Formats: sequence, structure tokens, C-alpha cells
Amino acid sequence: MSLKLGVPSKGRLMEKTFEWFAARGVQMARTGEAREYAGAVDGVSGVELVLLSASEIPRELAAGRIHLGVTGSDLVRETLADWQAQVWELAPMGFGHADLIIAVPKSWVDVETLDDLDAVAAAFRTEHGFRLRIATKYHRLVRDYLRAHGVADYQLVDSQGATEGTIRNLTAEAVADITSTGETLRANHLKILRDAPVHCSQATLFAARGADWTQARAVHGLADKLGLSLPADLG
Repeated sequence: MSLKLGVPSKGRLMEKTFEWFAARGVQMARTGEAREYAGAVDGVSGVELVLLSASEIPRELAAGRIHLGVTGSDLVRETLADWQAQVWELAPMGFGHADLIIAVPKSWVDVETLDDLDAVAAAFRTEHGFRLRIATKYHRLVRDYLRAHGVADYQLVDSQGATEGTIRNLTAEAVADITSTGETLRANHLKILRDAPVHCSQATLFAARGADWTQARAVHGLADKLGLSLPADLG
């Protein structure tokens, strides 16, 4: 049985992943037609390249259908409940950096921190009769973060489009979103709270705890190439 390695199927994340492995002596390439998600690996034997969207990779790891996967650390933590029981985090890869932050309108001059947001949220509910709405795609991460910081009077509303536009569209009062430069937030007249980000994400190589490792011996050769130490439980 070959070792199945899932990597992002397109865009800069795929390119940087290929570069990261190539720098360690493992060459990867897409094969076939542009719309065909097939690939090849050279430099280590017994490894099958599986091209997937970055958002699919956490679920494929959790299901044990791939042994290794490259995706954003934010996606693993958001997608998988109790993620550390389902995957091993083998190596941060040093690219794909982005912070999950909370931002509010610039016009909220008295709101700079989570404590300020908590106070405004309580006043908002009293004045409007419903909780302050925070638009996000990252419900699990944001909920855990706000709970840990004692913010209670809010509701999360789902945003699968342009999260920054929800305030302008009057569907939310604040946002929690991924940003690398903050430019889009500033363009939408939003400011990031001064507290530490909800999560500092980057592309990371994960291993599936639930995969069948008994025949995937290629993992040891690959780990040697990449200079990685494998978890003892992986064998």
C-alpha cells in the first residue's frame, strides 16, 4: 500500500508546498489535463500524491483516507473537534501565514480590546434587544476564543462570502476573519482589536492518527528526506 499524501490542488498554496518538498529532495508535479487532479512524486518511493482543496484535507485526514496532508493550521482546528486526537502536527512549513482576528468599525472609538467589546456587547443587547452579531466562517475557533476571554453577549452569524462586507450590509456589527496584511479590513473601515489573534495560521504538514500505517512504510523514507521526527505511536 502506498503512502497517500494530500496537498492543495491549486494556487499559491500548491506552488509553495511543491517548493517546500523540492527543497528537501522530493519533487512533486501535477500531471494530466488542467482540470485533472492527478500528480506524481519523485525522490522517494511508495508515495502517492493526492490533490485536494485545502478545506477537504482536514476531513480526509480525520477519516484516515490519506496518511499525510498539507493545509492551513486554522482549517484543521476549525474543522476537527478535538483535532489533536485525530491528527499529529508534524511540521509548520513557514508559508501561508495569516491571522484570524476580530475587527470592529473604526467609528467605534472606545472599542480597542476584547474587554471593550464585552462592555459594548452588553450595552448593545440592552439597547437593541438582541445580541451583537459577529460574522465569521470560523465558528469553533472564535467561540472558544471569546469564551476564554469572558466575552458573553454576542452571537456568531455565518459568513461564506466577503466577511468584511457584512457590516456595511447591516448583517453584523463585527467580524472575525483571516487576514495577512489587513488591507481589506482597512478598505472596509474596520480596525483589528489589539488583543492577540484568535489563531496565527500557517501551512502545516499533518499526519492522520486513524490511517492504516501498517503497510505505509514509505513514511520513514519520506521523514528522513524531510528531516522529520515521527510520533512514537506512528511506528
